[in-house]
Amino acid sequence: MRTEYLRPPIGAFAGRHVLAELEGIPAAALDDVATLRDTLATTLSEAGATVCDVISHRFQPQGVTVLAMLAESHASLHTYPEIGAVFVDVFTCGERADPERAAELLASKLGAASVRMSTVDRGHQPATQGS
Repeated sequence: MRTEYLRPPIGAFAGRHVLAELEGIPAAALDDVATLRDTLATTLSEAGATVCDVISHRFQPQGVTVLAMLAESHASLHTYPEIGAVFVDVFTCGERADPERAAELLASKLGAASVRMSTVDRGHQPATQGS
């Protein structure tokens, strides 16, 4: 018996939430607000997300938080330049955007030496035929 993935209806209550820790990144890259905003928006778009808005805050003496509001949900990053690390959070609903790809692209563009990533399926996951 063939099993097919059934597409959830529009407005389905389901999504994927990626949590990642990237390390081994140069401190200067993690304290540059303009570059971080652009890099987050670009990687999200490349992963199929629709970026609606991006806001940021630079902390003193260092560190940046960037939040992206997506048509599919949201993404954020919180940097720790003093240890060369960043926390990444990408949550998307629907099938168009790929949150894992967004986190991988971000890690690559920031030059991360180490990446730890986990994905949580959220909401009501679509049924498969034959199950």
